[in-house]
Amino acid sequence: MADYDNTNRGALFKNDKKESDKHPDYTGKINFGGKDMRLAAWIKEGQNGKFMSLTVSEFQQKEQPKQTNRSGSLADMSDDIPFIQHNRTRAFIG
Repeated sequence: MADYDNTNRGALFKNDKKESDKHPDYTGKINFGGKDMRLAAWIKEGQNGKFMSLTVSEFQQKEQPKQTNRSGSLADMSDDIPFIQHNRTRAFIG
């Protein structure tokens, strides 16, 4: 079976995560010139009835959580890190 060529094709799906009017009614992706792009659509009302307003944009990179370097030893730590000591009193009701 031959691979299907999706170049210059796309699809929209209902946006189940829409929380405000600024969020698109439909989202999806489109391949334009061999590059995958984000596709968003809003249903609008005009003089001639309802229509779709479309936006094509690049996919946004999801921010990766910053990795901390845990391989260092205590000798690598600086002495100028400020620490605050708290005196806490615990009361037990019994």
